[in-house]
Amino acid sequence: MSKHDGRTEVETGDVAHAVEPARVRRLWHLLEPLHAVLYYAPEVFEEAAALGYDTKERWPSYFPLRAAPLGPVGAERVASAFYSFSPRMVAEHIDSAWATAEPGAILAARLRGIDRAYRAIFGGRVDSPELVEAAALARRAAEAVNTAGRPLAAANAVLEWPEAPHLQLWQAATILREHRGDGHIAALLVAGLDPVESLVSFAAIGAASVERFESRGWSATEWGSARERLTARGLLDENGEATDTGRDLRHRVEHQTDQLAATPWQLLGTVDTDRLADLLGDFWVAVLSSGLLPSETTLGIGKV
Repeated sequence: MSKHDGRTEVETGDVAHAVEPARVRRLWHLLEPLHAVLYYAPEVFEEAAALGYDTKERWPSYFPLRAAPLGPVGAERVASAFYSFSPRMVAEHIDSAWATAEPGAILAARLRGIDRAYRAIFGGRVDSPELVEAAALARRAAEAVNTAGRPLAAANAVLEWPEAPHLQLWQAATILREHRGDGHIAALLVAGLDPVESLVSFAAIGAASVERFESRGWSATEWGSARERLTARGLLDENGEATDTGRDLRHRVEHQTDQLAATPWQLLGTVDTDRLADLLGDFWVAVLSSGLLPSETTLGIGKV
């Protein structure tokens, strides 16, 4: 893989396809909400509750729903893959998760929940030619991901594809977002940002409020210690705001994340990638208009 003028290339036979980071970022912005319905839709909560999970808040179901493709692994492995969550928070929910339901049952429940949620959100468009075409293109991109060193992408990529196009669209969105997330962790490691430092440094550039990042379960002491470490590195000022050096580092992390997420779109090609983006627009609007997703997230979409 080589880089030219901010673009990345991947060799496929004798052809190198270039893709701009902005195009990679655009597809992430469009696909992320389609995946995230899993963690907020009442239909998914109902399926999780039927398995025995507490759904008064989203975290007891969030962890098993997202981690189920990994199998019945322990909290340490889940915390490693999820990265930015406090290991204590992960253990609180994962230690009992597989006693409530085994991963296969959770995987089936999440597809049932997404089926119901998408039908509620998209209505008659759930079977439309536009969705069918979008699902086919997204699946092609998802099947092109390189899962080496990407545990969550790999775990989702080996699952059987559902038959219904709208479920294929959701599964493709899930593979692609976990592929990007795994690459983001790699970029954070290269930048020397541990899990809590990754959140503190992101909050310092205004990606989201500190209160939103506190949902990851870190204590005030751990947050304060991370601020001290980042300040000592010259990444934060005495008020906890990002310095120019800190902003540059976060910019490099986000740019490298885009580069590491580019391969599926390079292999899909710019024409089909842009066609997918056009097709996703109405479904993206429908998800956002549903009111299910929070207005502020820890991902910094639209702010970085």
